Amino acid sequence: MMEELLPGSVVAVEAHGGDALGDDVSLYPEEEAVIARAVDKRRREFTAVRGCARRAMEKLGVPPGPVLPGERGAPRWPDGLVGSMTHCQDYCAAALVPAADVASLGIDAEPHDRLPDGVLDTVALPTEQTRLRELARSHPSIHWDRLLFSAKESVYKAWFPLTGKWLDFLEADIEIHPGTALVLSGGFRARLLVPGPLVDGRRVEAFDGRWTVQQGLAATAVVVPHL
Repeated sequence: MMEELLPGSVVAVEAHGGDALGDDVSLYPEEEAVIARAVDKRRREFTAVRGCARRAMEKLGVPPGPVLPGERGAPRWPDGLVGSMTHCQDYCAAALVPAADVASLGIDAEPHDRLPDGVLDTVALPTEQTRLRELARSHPSIHWDRLLFSAKESVYKAWFPLTGKWLDFLEADIEIHPGTALVLSGGFRARLLVPGPLVDGRRVEAFDGRWTVQQGLAATAVVVPHL
């Protein structure tokens, strides 16, 4: 699923499986220390997504190693790599690419269901909510509110490694472009409402991404190219 949203230079590894997620993955001592007091659900998610990350490293010819959370929980990758991870509802994925090929990237997956009551107002601008209503009228089979939430998560995951700063949900205005009635995928553009990051000495004012809905999930990905 993630491979469909990312350019060919990016290696994406996914895992499905409910209770079995992470059962075949061994953690490094440094990783064990991070989740020493975690509940079982958190431990399984943490372990499974790192299994995906290690397989992605192997595919890129990089020796697997611990993936530790850094500032605000963002994963710290080996030198020369950029990447992103996500996990939800019996699913996890990691995407990695050489830093020479891509400036940054972010991926996210969410259950394809409506957002809980009250959440949309905290994450969506009035202009975005208007566009969501229009999308719902033309493509009622898609939970556009959840897809917008996922897109904002992917935007933040691509933003943070470039800036080291928080980006609020309401600091990016996302316009989702629908696919056809038979193809549940498309693109989106996130217009940054605060000064964007510098990439190769140039200011980035918007991020572009892709989305898909399948297997009961809404998935999004943002890739920030070198300029």
